[in-house]
Amino acid sequence: MILIVDNHGQYVHLIRKNFDYMGVPAEIIPNTTDPEDVRKHASGVVISGGPSRELAGNSREIIEELAGEVPILGICLGHQLVAEVFGGKVDWAAGREEYARTEVEILDHEGIFEGLPDKIVAWASHRDEVKEVPDEFVVTARSDRCDVEAMRHEEAPLYGVQFHPELKFTEYGMDILKNFAEICSRG
Repeated sequence: MILIVDNHGQYVHLIRKNFDYMGVPAEIIPNTTDPEDVRKHASGVVISGGPSRELAGNSREIIEELAGEVPILGICLGHQLVAEVFGGKVDWAAGREEYARTEVEILDHEGIFEGLPDKIVAWASHRDEVKEVPDEFVVTARSDRCDVEAMRHEEAPLYGVQFHPELKFTEYGMDILKNFAEICSRG
């Protein structure tokens, strides 16, 4: 089962709904859930978006303790938390904040972007962004507003996207989530 860690984001239920449409078992759990309980039940973990890193509960601990054991996908705030846990830098977007559709250039089609075109339109909603990716991570997508729209670990199934694949406004968003579910099913 894919467990979706709820960081109080406005779209968390849409993540589960998309997995439901695909017939993939998924459940939303509070971000106060003990990482050991997540470990016992998860075939994969989605760390949802949310209003602030200060309200992320146990999300960092879940990422840190399960990384390399189960696939992890961080969305928006979740993406930023993955970066922080592994030593990347996150800061205010400094005049590049957005809440709009943006053209995203896919730089690396491995993993969650497999089978996607080189450019997609995505819905982005952020005030903060990843400024420096952690060691052993590569930038997999960028836009003219955000240099790190997405990243992945070089070896482990750890992914982060700044934009929201769960929204219908994001082209190929369902494909991104489907690719993640496929990665989870291999484990």
